[in-house]
Amino acid sequence: MMMVYRFLAAATVSWRVLLLSVVSLGLVQSAAAQSLASTVADHGADRSTLCPVPALSRVVAHRITAGETLDSIAQQYGVLPVTILGMNPGASPDSLRVGRSLRIPPYNGIQVTVSPGQTWQQLADAYRVRADVLFEINGCPATVPDEIFVPGVNWFPGIMPPSTTSDSTRRSTHPLQGYPLPNPGTILTGYGWQPHHDREELVFHSGVTLAAPAETPVLAVGPGVVAFAGAHDTYGTLVVINHQQGLQTRYANLGEVAVTVGQSLQQGASVGRVAVPAGNTDSFLFFEVRSNTSLGWVARDPQDFIPSLGVR
Repeated sequence: MMMVYRFLAAATVSWRVLLLSVVSLGLVQSAAAQSLASTVADHGADRSTLCPVPALSRVVAHRITAGETLDSIAQQYGVLPVTILGMNPGASPDSLRVGRSLRIPPYNGIQVTVSPGQTWQQLADAYRVRADVLFEINGCPATVPDEIFVPGVNWFPGIMPPSTTSDSTRRSTHPLQGYPLPNPGTILTGYGWQPHHDREELVFHSGVTLAAPAETPVLAVGPGVVAFAGAHDTYGTLVVINHQQGLQTRYANLGEVAVTVGQSLQQGASVGRVAVPAGNTDSFLFFEVRSNTSLGWVARDPQDFIPSLGVR
């Protein structure tokens, strides 16, 4: 089956095809990391041609100059302020002074000290990321190093509880109780960090790509008001719905839009139809959940709200 990646293009013929194949087939994460390790070993001598430079080797030093703030430095490097604080123990927005040096990672995440004997899968389970992603982003080492970088995370297990509300309670009270398609679809690309198709880096996939026949109706997953409907430079044809509790959903790769900006919708209302694919590609829906924060509309894992989106 040829998979469609409007937002994460298909890999070229390289060792990365292995990783994308593991993801697309839904194989277990530990098997993915083991497969990648085997691939690196099989290629023998030059590990650098197969794996990116470890993230911690790409940390840069930034010396603060007059007029700079935590927010402006974070914007300069394309990371979140909390990422900079996490990489620089003792730093705070009010303690930054001219001349101080800050460690800046290549992307959002945290540096973690590994306990003796911990495996990639154990670390992946602890930080809720994929084992193969951890393996790759840390340079595909033969053994787990003493210090690793965990992408897309700004908390430590046991230190910052995700919430004081149980998952079941939160799912029963938030407004997103529906499904974006009439029938469940296979996840072609999941939420989170994914290898870029032609660059030696990971990219963040801000939603899920669901397989769906062309012209399938696309449904609002909860009541809300349409905030955007039409063509978008990044998403293609897009519908955005704002919901209660500061939540937002986005439905992209549409061939037809059935709503207008400002229109109030109920759960299950049709917002449009899946686009007819161009050429020999699969049709799909790209779906996002976002929450309103001080940093703007931040992408969330859709499966945290709609468990039925799980890989099938």
